[in-house]
Amino acid sequence: MDQGSEILSRNINKTKNNEVSLNAFNFLFSEMIQYSQQRVSGTVQELEKKLSDFGYRVGIRVVELLNWREKNGKREIKILQNLYFIHTNVWKMLFGKQADSLEKHTEKEDEYMISDNEPIITKFISVPKDYHSLACGAFLAGIVEAILDGAQLPAKVEAFANPQEGFPTKTTIVINFDQSVIDREKLFQ
Repeated sequence: MDQGSEILSRNINKTKNNEVSLNAFNFLFSEMIQYSQQRVSGTVQELEKKLSDFGYRVGIRVVELLNWREKNGKREIKILQNLYFIHTNVWKMLFGKQADSLEKHTEKEDEYMISDNEPIITKFISVPKDYHSLACGAFLAGIVEAILDGAQLPAKVEAFANPQEGFPTKTTIVINFDQSVIDREKLFQ
């Protein structure tokens, strides 16, 4: 039996606590950025869109894997329950810790924010001066958008670099839900 078929025959629940080395993950993410950078015409928005698309593909698989492991068959339909699931379960599975904050915008009923003070994906990334406004967290935004789409909660999800004293790589994921989601949420109250 070759090693490839051995990996495929493992029980998916038994590999739950295996971790990928931080160096390997950051090398792969760095290569994804370089690959994407070579395939855009040079605008930061295009590069962020490519990273978000990569994240979306990862997010679809993450939600499938988490649902498989949970085995409870229950699908959450409320906004806050889904955001809390992303804030805790998804972040713990992907990064070994929960996100640092989950907030609702005080004035906009459709806007929520998830913040990570020290996201692992930007730990070893240095952004060139001509890409100074690049938010590598667009990859995270893609993951979040895929999970929300899977929960039938369509939203526009964007990432913003939000450096603060002590947290130079802080990233905030801003989620703006479609009006149909907000209207449906009001029916549950």
